[in-house]
Amino acid sequence: MTFADLGLSPELLKAVEAAGYTEPTPIQAQAIPAVLMMKDVLGIAQTGTGKTASFVLPMIDILASGRRRARMPRSLILEPTRELAAQVADNFEKYGTNHDLKMALLIGGVQMGEQVKALDEGVDVLIATPGRLMDLFERGKILLTGCELLVIDEADRMLDMGFIPDIEAICDKLPPQLQTMLFSATMPPPIEKLSKKFMDNPKRIEVSRAASTNENIAQNKLLVSPRKKKDALRYFLAKDEMQTAIVFANRKTTVRELAKSLNREGFSAGEIHGDMDQSSRIAELKRFKDGTINILVASDVAARGLDIKGVSHVFNYDTPWHPDDYVHRIGRTGRAGATGHAYTFVTKEDAEAIANIEKLTKNEIPLWTGEGAGEGGSNDGEAQDDSGEAADARENKARRSRSRSRRSDGDEGGHASRKLRGDDREAKGKGTSRNRRNDNGRDDEPPAKPGEWNGPVPSFLGVSTTD
Repeated sequence: MTFADLGLSPELLKAVEAAGYTEPTPIQAQAIPAVLMMKDVLGIAQTGTGKTASFVLPMIDILASGRRRARMPRSLILEPTRELAAQVADNFEKYGTNHDLKMALLIGGVQMGEQVKALDEGVDVLIATPGRLMDLFERGKILLTGCELLVIDEADRMLDMGFIPDIEAICDKLPPQLQTMLFSATMPPPIEKLSKKFMDNPKRIEVSRAASTNENIAQNKLLVSPRKKKDALRYFLAKDEMQTAIVFANRKTTVRELAKSLNREGFSAGEIHGDMDQSSRIAELKRFKDGTINILVASDVAARGLDIKGVSHVFNYDTPWHPDDYVHRIGRTGRAGATGHAYTFVTKEDAEAIANIEKLTKNEIPLWTGEGAGEGGSNDGEAQDDSGEAADARENKARRSRSRSRRSDGDEGGHASRKLRGDDREAKGKGTSRNRRNDNGRDDEPPAKPGEWNGPVPSFLGVSTTD
């Protein structure tokens, strides 16, 4: 089957051919004809299967006829992150080169001025993140009553990020007669409920089992102690077959620290996480795509839908907290039929998380026992992991013992010093009643009455006239 068999226009076929594509992927072959027939589509597909083009291509042909109106976009595409929205915009520019379509990108992290100006001029395609769209809608800068097509992309990621209430609010503002397309790599119950609420008898396209992983990706897990993670990562990054890699961490602080550490050790690494502004994130992605750097350390903000060609390896430096994130992280490699490798570092604390991942994917991730396993510190099974942890415990115990010994020596020295000073004072004050105390710690003599002498008593005052 070729793209010409799907019913696309000659102008669009020229653009597809110019982009270097000749045969559609399974989801494109099923979704494109359905969209062109104006049917609602519910697509379940892994990342890297070409699902973006499965809605971009037919939308271009559908929107080729019609006219634009100010502040009333003709179609709306919702994306969970700024990076995904920018990527979809790139697809429209690439495939829509032979069509007169205007597009606007509404994302956070950039000034609203240019976005509002584009809306005022009228757009055929509006690509937006839910937060920025709701912000402009509440300011009265946009109307959704003229929208003909709606795409909800990466719906499960929307759920993870808490956008479902916003999406429901947006859908309530759209006209009832609307063609809707929803795409997701997984299909949790809330997404299923959303599709039933806002879609009309959709064509369900499932090109792979929900939450399944790409068969072109060789997956392995490494049992490793937390302090050996960097050693294991350095070993794999230094191997000859490693061309480009994305390293995922759960925390933004880990992303920053790990990127700096790799650069200090001679690797070419960049970073991308949620604390960076949009221009910095785009610049870092560009450096990775053009080969200036070959390692990108990222938080999950970059895990969903980013289409970066030629990523040979993915490393889960931290085991993902959410099982769905595993599917999306490793989907950055093995794209468009290529092969890839994915390694997940697993500590003893990650036992429950890795079990949930294997339960979701219905696939036990093979344990890595090959060359380099020793770099991880404990990859020959649980017993070896326990021995590594035991060694850590023994070392910590020895440190604590040495510390206690130093404190003990210091206390004894201090006690001796205090005793010496006390004896000194006692010698100096011998013969004075105020410095001598009984066993109960009280003065031998009662305190003096107010107005009486309370200092040392001279010895001559003790001489009696009768002696």
